Amino acid sequence: MGTRTFEALVAEAVAAPTEGWDFSWFEGRATEERPSWGYAASLAGRLGGARAALDVQTGGGEVLDFALARASRTPAYTAATEGWPPNVEKAAALLGLRGVQVVASDEDAPLPFADGAFDLVSSRHPVRPHWDEIARVLKAGGTYFAQHVGPSSVFELVEFFLGPQPDEVRTARAPERERADAEAAGLEVVDLRAERLRVEFHDIGAVVHFLRKVVWMVPGFTVEAHEPRLRALHGRILREGPFVAYSSRHLFDVRKP
Repeated sequence: MGTRTFEALVAEAVAAPTEGWDFSWFEGRATEERPSWGYAASLAGRLGGARAALDVQTGGGEVLDFALARASRTPAYTAATEGWPPNVEKAAALLGLRGVQVVASDEDAPLPFADGAFDLVSSRHPVRPHWDEIARVLKAGGTYFAQHVGPSSVFELVEFFLGPQPDEVRTARAPERERADAEAAGLEVVDLRAERLRVEFHDIGAVVHFLRKVVWMVPGFTVEAHEPRLRALHGRILREGPFVAYSSRHLFDVRKP
């Protein structure tokens, strides 16, 4: 990769599709440690005991599809919501094969389901957890099981492009703050775990693809607007090796009393 030009690496990254949560494009170009709890496999175990399940902000449906494929039995009814139209289309095609109802629903909209409709609600990396809505659609005794993005995740990269961020931005998504919000919605936090995990970007194409795919990291990111910083980072990777950052993840196991 190191012998390829800046222009070639960037052009390849810009041409790559960004819908869904398939990260196979990064193979050999970027690495990220995985949390010790193995979310997708753990979700499979939860699905095996659920009668009605909902996956919120499902992306392209890849994580739910993986979990359903490995569940000992599948719920009698499974639904998923997604707000970004290209992902809705991808999730409907993938999850429809498993009988999942995929509903187009904006991330900030109320969940389009009846009160107490589900005994399991899941989500991997929601933009924001809407605790009141999660509590509303869960049955009494039901579970919210999810992996969230934590505070200051990959901020080494964010701040390379945007400069130092204020404390209120750095501490957003703090797990203890989310715990308090969950409890305020009447939910009981059974387990909450947090980890920081090493991320390496091996070439500038991986950085471009990541920032195009995870659009909230550097809002409004384009190659044209950020070309000087991209070129500076390309030079740094060639001189010093992979750019290292740290992602932040936490696991919620939450119960509705």
